[in-house]
Amino acid sequence: MPHHRQRVGPYEVQIAGPRHVDGARSVMLDTFYRDFGFGYRPEWHADVIDLDGTYLTPDRHALFVATKGDEVVGTTAVRAAAPKSPPHPRFLAERYPDDTTAQLFRVYVRPGHRRCGLARALVGLAVDFVTRQPRYRALYLHTDTRVAGAEPFWRSLATPVHDARDGPDATCQTVHFEIPLPSRHR
Repeated sequence: MPHHRQRVGPYEVQIAGPRHVDGARSVMLDTFYRDFGFGYRPEWHADVIDLDGTYLTPDRHALFVATKGDEVVGTTAVRAAAPKSPPHPRFLAERYPDDTTAQLFRVYVRPGHRRCGLARALVGLAVDFVTRQPRYRALYLHTDTRVAGAEPFWRSLATPVHDARDGPDATCQTVHFEIPLPSRHR
């Protein structure tokens, strides 16, 4: 039986249930405002308003949380979704079709709980979940390299497939990655 829960020091990392939704939403919204500096954007973050309908209800989607006691301190989510073109390059949308691509979203840990292995543990549960879904052939993600530590973290877990940075002062500082899935061939 695959692991759906694990201990990481004083934390528990697990698949989320309805009791975790409000705490997970708080972690995500705080990240948009504090870390990203632009706040909630409905065109990018609509899933955060309906976490239950987006991640808990659909069979091939999932939300994972790290908790310390009853407090949600970290999140990761998976859903069947390809990169959209635009804004992403067309070749990425073609390489990662919706029906066979799992996309990793919302890998966030509250500042006071970072550097404890929580993001890595959350991503590990997500990879296990995706691997058990027979239709998924790839696990895709993209990250904004302006977020402190994001690029080195993803380079330690994933293979870069496209670097979309468009200069030091430009708005797009995105790198696209694929996380290898055990026993899967593209």
